[in-house]
Amino acid sequence: MLQDRHGDTALHVACQRQHLTCARCLLEGQPESDRGPPHSLDLQLQNWQGLACLHIATLQRNQPLMKLLLENGADIDVQEGTSGKTALHLAVETQERSLVQFLLQAGARVDARMLNGCTPLHLAAGRGLKSISSTLREAGADSLLRNVEDETPQDLAEDVAPQDLAEDPFALLPFDDLKISGKPLMCAD
Repeated sequence: MLQDRHGDTALHVACQRQHLTCARCLLEGQPESDRGPPHSLDLQLQNWQGLACLHIATLQRNQPLMKLLLENGADIDVQEGTSGKTALHLAVETQERSLVQFLLQAGARVDARMLNGCTPLHLAAGRGLKSISSTLREAGADSLLRNVEDETPQDLAEDVAPQDLAEDPFALLPFDDLKISGKPLMCAD
């Protein structure tokens, strides 16, 4: 649990350097007999940049490391200390749809909010990431939630890419009440 001058523990460093085996040893290792009782690792502990180990693994796009951390008790919805982003927000920022899907399947809150009220869908829509926006909507993201600037994800998408909406004007609308043969209609990219 010792932190260096950057606030990093040994596990933070293992995540930064993407050393899965080292991280596994730190998480599963037993203390030496003359060292006293085992100390449990605080997987939510943040370094001086406000990043927990799961945030670092997500930014490194390292899904096996993310899985290991989650299996060992990392909080999937822990917010980083500067803007309140969760791992799901960071996965959206990496533009890796597979990471977004992994976190959603692992139980990440799809409508988690940053300190400014933005959800992962706000970030995806604002960056014009249509396939990730679609993935988030399919997972139940609310496209009508407003951030502190009173903007919805739809507003942000219109600001960034009106030409994309001209091609597919229904892409961001929440048509969760339309059904065909009893199944909800989903808009996809």
